Amino acid sequence: MFDRRQALACLGLGWTGTAAFAEPAAPGQIPEFSKARLGTAVAEGWRHQTLPKVEQANDFAIVADAGSHVLKVHSSSSASSWLARVDIDSAEKPLLQWRWKVSRSLPGSDLKTKQGDDYAARLYVLFDLPPERLSFADRLRIQTARLLSGAQIPAAAICYVWGHAQSEGSSAWNPYTDRVRMIVVDSGDSHALQWRAVQRNVRADWAEAFGGEVPRIRGIALGSDTDNTLDRVDTWFADVRFAQTP
Repeated sequence: MFDRRQALACLGLGWTGTAAFAEPAAPGQIPEFSKARLGTAVAEGWRHQTLPKVEQANDFAIVADAGSHVLKVHSSSSASSWLARVDIDSAEKPLLQWRWKVSRSLPGSDLKTKQGDDYAARLYVLFDLPPERLSFADRLRIQTARLLSGAQIPAAAICYVWGHAQSEGSSAWNPYTDRVRMIVVDSGDSHALQWRAVQRNVRADWAEAFGGEVPRIRGIALGSDTDNTLDRVDTWFADVRFAQTP
């Protein structure tokens, strides 16, 4: 049986490559929270993606913080995400840069368990992996997920998280699928309520996780989830962008 968490892992918190999505931003760009109006429920270029069989969705809003407009997520025994459809050549612009802040980490968060698949903050990078680069078994699993979800899901994703049980730099496959690589970039409460600047070389992270040529990036998904642990957290995201290497 392909359960809700398996679908969630494969979906990278939900990808619908249909008319329900806004058109992609200009190549190499991600819609900016700093340019969105305060109080906006869903900023231009983004979509609020709820999840099948998850009763409660997160609350999202554009708020003012530290002199800029940012996205605030409130998660309480809930899960959902904001998604942006993008078109990014990750070979040309491999550096993913963003800032985030959390009120606290989630004590029940753990890379190694299905029950621990909750995080104070998540940022997914969704890749357009050609079918010919997948094994027959992976093609079959993804086709099944697409049929069950009704979504044109990506074939691979990297998920950067604010964790708890594992230290910064830890990585593992999502406990539900080996098509999503989880990477802990912040962990614990030592930096709670502090803005943290993050930079990741997506090309290098792809090579370590999947190998081969890095595909184009077709989506960014971000949020937090507390529906497994029945916990609560507030999370803030500033603008997300891709840059060339120096």
